[in-house]
Amino acid sequence: MHDPAAFIRANTELGRATLVPEIDLHLASDSHRIFQTAEGLERSPDQRFPPYWAFAWPGGQAMARYILDNPALFAGRRVVDIGSGSGVGAIAAIMSGAVQVIAADIDPMAEIAIAMNAAANGLAGRIETTTRDLLSELPDADLIIVSDLVYEPELALRVGAFLEMAAEAEMALLMGDRLSGRRPAAVLDELARYPAPLVPALIEDDPEEGRVWRVRSRASRRRVRPGIAVQ
Repeated sequence: MHDPAAFIRANTELGRATLVPEIDLHLASDSHRIFQTAEGLERSPDQRFPPYWAFAWPGGQAMARYILDNPALFAGRRVVDIGSGSGVGAIAAIMSGAVQVIAADIDPMAEIAIAMNAAANGLAGRIETTTRDLLSELPDADLIIVSDLVYEPELALRVGAFLEMAAEAEMALLMGDRLSGRRPAAVLDELARYPAPLVPALIEDDPEEGRVWRVRSRASRRRVRPGIAVQ
């Protein structure tokens, strides 16, 4: 049985994403080798997740930037971050005054990384974590954020169905993604777009952008003014 915290410390360095220099994260010290090293860990087949938590993905960076730039939208709210990865969005929500933040990621290693990243920013114990798959239920929250979670066809379908279900229930939803990524079948209003290269890089000179969207139900006919995420 491996020690997840020891693995994280051995294969990452504290660094900062390009778009959110306010937040320290344990980021892969070698962006390619960490995948090979993680594959060699002794884990059950259903726990063999790639180390996505060791990267600051464009959508997560964009979400965190939007949160930090619009703290009034998050202050006093209960936030659930689905597919949290490094926890950058959850950390930004706490920094912006959210009263409760739950970071959900099905990878147990990500759960440890999120706690370590929270501690690195002086927020130890401030973020709840869970490995429950929340795409099949509606969490008890004032605001749901989902970032960089639409990276394969089957997952895109599940995320799209979840977003539609939550939007129909009139829950406040924000989604972050990268310009080159897939998009779920959902009604999306673009709120912000930023230059946000993947950190650390997997491809040199990758001019990636991150976007933040408001998600609403198909039945909704309400128009949203630019910059207004939730009401």
